Amino acid sequence: MIVLPDSWSRHWQKQDFLKYLFALEGKVYSEQKGRKTLRFTFVDKHYFVKLHQGVGWKEIIKNLLGFRLPVFGAQNEWRAIQQAEKLGILTMRLVGYGKTGWNPARLKSFVITEELADTISLEDFCRDWPISPPDSALKRALITKVAKTARTLHEHGMNHRDLYICHFLLHILPGQKRLDQRIKLYLIDLHRMQIRRCTPERWRVKDIAALYFSSMDIGLTRRDLLRFIRVYQNKPLRASLYENKLFWQRVKKRGIAFYKKLHKKNPALIL
Repeated sequence: MIVLPDSWSRHWQKQDFLKYLFALEGKVYSEQKGRKTLRFTFVDKHYFVKLHQGVGWKEIIKNLLGFRLPVFGAQNEWRAIQQAEKLGILTMRLVGYGKTGWNPARLKSFVITEELADTISLEDFCRDWPISPPDSALKRALITKVAKTARTLHEHGMNHRDLYICHFLLHILPGQKRLDQRIKLYLIDLHRMQIRRCTPERWRVKDIAALYFSSMDIGLTRRDLLRFIRVYQNKPLRASLYENKLFWQRVKKRGIAFYKKLHKKNPALIL
């Protein structure tokens, strides 16, 4: 099964498109066992393709024994992109996808998305905030946008599993000196996204703790954290903290544990 735009289908109608994809050469952005992401060009436009070749039964069993849900192929990502678009969440622009085979250990699959040009990750954009604080209105707008994105995911049965600020891309034009509150923020790397009828609390905790952990060194204040809580809960702050006290305690504990494991010290910013 392969889904492509009509113009692409006509171009490759006499060729084996899967064979072409898996032989592609381009700039490789990430490569892990059974999965590779690279950038390529077609008709003077840039795209990203994520190729899955199956990780083998050994890796699948290892994940299951470690209580981790394995990612069997690209189909999880293309479904997540489609669902995010339905919810109004800016994400990668889906161009094509497909798979071949039935054995999950050997399944070949792919997802193609347009390049998100003129973007920078929030991790890089916020890196210098501790020494060069941003415009306060822009910071509030970014916090609000991230919180609303997380809330929308969780309210509709989705969880990212890697919701770090590096997976948010901010649109910024070359040479642009200032940004206003009408920002475009894209959520990427949806290949591990889970979609259910309702998002379990443990997965909501993991997502929010990942955001908390990855934001600890960018110069946020306690007021900024409280703003995020209020927007994410979509209710007055007092009610957010009182009614969901245990949830935020779990987020705090997990976020600090992430930080201490990586940096071997306590974070400066604690909820």
